[in-house]
Amino acid sequence: MTITFSVSPRIRELPDAPHPRQRLLSQGAGALSDAELVALVIGNGELEQAQQVSQRLLTEAGGVVGLQRLSIEELQQHDGIGDVRAARIKAALELTRRLVIAGFDERFQIRTPSDAAQLMLIEMSHLDQEHLRVICLDTKNRVQKIQTLYVGSLNSSLLRVGEVFKEAVRLNSAAIILVHNHPSGDPTPSADDIQVTRDVTAAGKLLDIDLLDHLIVGHGKWVSLRERGLGFSG
Repeated sequence: MTITFSVSPRIRELPDAPHPRQRLLSQGAGALSDAELVALVIGNGELEQAQQVSQRLLTEAGGVVGLQRLSIEELQQHDGIGDVRAARIKAALELTRRLVIAGFDERFQIRTPSDAAQLMLIEMSHLDQEHLRVICLDTKNRVQKIQTLYVGSLNSSLLRVGEVFKEAVRLNSAAIILVHNHPSGDPTPSADDIQVTRDVTAAGKLLDIDLLDHLIVGHGKWVSLRERGLGFSG
């Protein structure tokens, strides 16, 4: 009796499973899954092992947005991720962040709350402190400047409303949009968020600079106070 052993081929040897690198080259990066993209970034070693590490990492981190929130030290706590792989992942994520920001220059026009949210979501979803940003807009709602005004808990009693409009006045802006993040990941507006919106709206009327919206960013999610009718009269 002849005994035969079945040996599973490696992924790169399967004729019906092209190497992700080859699919990227022939079909574009959009054809690859998140795990395959991360596997190509971390490189080194067998592809199958890299994909297993990547899939496990994404699952534990909560997806790409969660991955972006992790520090170098936190990445290294995951199995299969050493200092080199952690550095490669952070470098790739940082390049993506910079590319998105560079793409939204002063010619970018905001037509809807979603436009403003997509402009800020990638950068602000992963911040571990609360940041307040002011988007200054011209008469056609084109972005003039995005200013980081405040870092720390947003408190209506401590916020100096004059500072919110200082750059907008200098740029002769027609309108502004406030954007801040909730590090907890839940973008539900607080009482302070609503009060800040009321205060800034009232000050804007005196200065003839409209507050178009106040957005709150969570982990991959956002809320428009304008759409919810919170803090805006009429």
